[in-house]
Amino acid sequence: MAHVIVNPDGLHDPVPFGYSHTVTVPAGTELVLVAGQYGSGPDGAVVSTDFAEQVKRTFHNIGVALAAHGLDLGHVVQLRTYVVDHDVSKLGPIAGAVQEGWGAKPPAQTLIGVASLATPDVLFEVEALAARP
Repeated sequence: MAHVIVNPDGLHDPVPFGYSHTVTVPAGTELVLVAGQYGSGPDGAVVSTDFAEQVKRTFHNIGVALAAHGLDLGHVVQLRTYVVDHDVSKLGPIAGAVQEGWGAKPPAQTLIGVASLATPDVLFEVEALAARP
């Protein structure tokens, strides 16, 4: 049995914002934890100073990390997202990337605004938790 996403009545519809309220994972499911990924190329250097490009590349990198375990974005049950100098204008690129990766069934997600990340050029970072059915 795969994980189940539930967006309960009585709470707003979070899907247009790029997340779901709850996810259940069946007992005995193997979990894969993906360390914080950012908009880097294979050499570790940030690929662009543009926030939206960093967002796209970050989710690409999560896909690469999951593929090493025979998984894909559809196996992700939770994201923890870090945004440098967060403001509302940054929600669009994030929600768009989540929509592209997950469609109408996005994982649970928490967005955390931070002053900085590992290096000054990193503007966006995401940790992922995936479940292998």
